[in-house]
Amino acid sequence: MVKVAKITSKSAIFSIFEQRLKEMKNKSLGAAMLKGCCPRCREGKLFPTSMLSYRKLSDVHSNCPVCNATLVPEPDFFYGAMYISYAFSVALVVNVLIILNYLFDDPDVWVYVATVLMANLLLLPAFLRYSKVLYLYGLGKLSYNPNWDQK
Repeated sequence: MVKVAKITSKSAIFSIFEQRLKEMKNKSLGAAMLKGCCPRCREGKLFPTSMLSYRKLSDVHSNCPVCNATLVPEPDFFYGAMYISYAFSVALVVNVLIILNYLFDDPDVWVYVATVLMANLLLLPAFLRYSKVLYLYGLGKLSYNPNWDQK
């Protein structure tokens, strides 16, 4: 028989609820992908630097700092992520062209080119990072294991 502790104060109930909600948010697939976390533990960071560090923008930890899972399964694994990055860029170009055509009623070609170049340069760090995250989650053969620390 399992004994259940009786919680009498409302603040204790809310604190337990908030703690569980925080754990659920931290472990969700979407949140882990947006944060760039390890696919196995969803806690460790994939990238050693921030997105604004242009020198080491494409560096990835070889192993997860939390669960020690191998994040680079084979040499040159992330070369396939350039196709995802290319798809992001194509989607950006198409959307920018449609928006410019709708807002400015067929502007000059230089406006299209300048806007697309500026948008691509601004979003390049995000495209590089999230293409690697999507590629690792999709083809990395690492699946979420909530009990990774218990062998």
